[in-house]
Amino acid sequence: MRASTSCSSIDLAGPTPAGPSSRVVVVGGGAAGLMAAGQAALTGARVVLLEKMARPGRKLCITGKGRCNLTNVAPLPEFLGHFGATGPFLRQAFHRFFTPHLLDFFHELGLKTVTERGGRVFPASGKAPEVLAVFERWLARCGVEVRPGMAVSRLVLAEGAVTGVVCGAETIACDALVLATGGASYPLTGSTGDGYRLAEAAGHRLVAVRPALVPLIAQGSPAAGMAGLQLRNIRARLFIDGKKREEAFGELTFTEDGLSGPVILTISGRVVDALRAGQTVQLLLDLKPALDEKKLDARLVRDFEQRRKEPLAAVLRGLLPREMVAVALEATGLAAEAPAGAIRSEERKRLRHWLKNFRLPVTGHRPLAEAIVTAGGVDTREVDPRTMASRLVRGLYFAGEVLDLQADTGGYNLQAAFATGWLAGRSAAQGKRRYELTISPDNANIGRQ
Repeated sequence: MRASTSCSSIDLAGPTPAGPSSRVVVVGGGAAGLMAAGQAALTGARVVLLEKMARPGRKLCITGKGRCNLTNVAPLPEFLGHFGATGPFLRQAFHRFFTPHLLDFFHELGLKTVTERGGRVFPASGKAPEVLAVFERWLARCGVEVRPGMAVSRLVLAEGAVTGVVCGAETIACDALVLATGGASYPLTGSTGDGYRLAEAAGHRLVAVRPALVPLIAQGSPAAGMAGLQLRNIRARLFIDGKKREEAFGELTFTEDGLSGPVILTISGRVVDALRAGQTVQLLLDLKPALDEKKLDARLVRDFEQRRKEPLAAVLRGLLPREMVAVALEATGLAAEAPAGAIRSEERKRLRHWLKNFRLPVTGHRPLAEAIVTAGGVDTREVDPRTMASRLVRGLYFAGEVLDLQADTGGYNLQAAFATGWLAGRSAAQGKRRYELTISPDNANIGRQ
């Protein structure tokens, strides 16, 4: 049975929860919190969504460079693999609410989507604020009370259960609470790590909070001289203490103090952890990954012969962007004005090696405030993956980036936020009952079960 997009059933009779409806408070109006609030309402709860900023969804509006990479169409095993060691925790949530369910959810609410290179899914309009507008209309129809400008200072706990929250001079009672405050990146959007403090005060252990998907710093390298240069189809190999640990292929951008772009962001989490451990980190860039050593050498021989009377610097412009020519010459010790035809075999070998192994030392990373995603957070071993419920505090649930969950770029992190929000919201509304999911015409609604 196809899921209904209407919330009128809640207004009239509503889904039939066991026992009286509960009051659910959702703290945080990002992707996870918006989904959790609506799903809790659909499951029969009276829901209050507390957002510290003047309007929910500010970070959602800037994701994917303002286009909002909603999810990815990769199959589940591949999808989970993008989360590394944290992936298995998400299996239960994704089993219940994965990419097809999310796309049905948005399509039924009138949001058209497109799938682009790499399986990335975006709103067809290319405008992230449209996603937020869809959520706001949906929550209004579901009867969710959205209260902006409400910063939660502490949780109210009694006899091992959460019973409310304190916002300034006001205490708001609840039967269950979903903590969906996000991470600590992009603090101007409201993600300032509040949830970590609240979770820790409730007795939860935090995995060290640190930046992920963050630009890297390469001081003392030629990177600064190439600031703004974008390269495509580059292979980056990550070496930690002299051993190759990871590689990625795609685009990168040189910045004033280092590197950014999809390739760099993909490997940045491992770099951050290595630098925290005091290890030596280097990147080796293969600028010609489509050519092996033999084919690249043949290309150099041909170019140098055909343009033998031209200066080497001019010939290299056929192989490299203008900004990289001087870098290549300095690294290989070759003279810019030397005739290409006079380049000896040994000199050509140095150039070939540099093109395949452009070495850059990584000395640091940009601050957490500039990271796309926060690594670390609430230890998932203290959270039930079947419900997103705290194993320590009754009535407390977690969703989204406040948990120790992080993936590389491509829509994976937002899907995790939506899925954990879906599960946490429904679980919170179910209260003390064991959370059982069934498929039947009686309880079908947005986000199929």
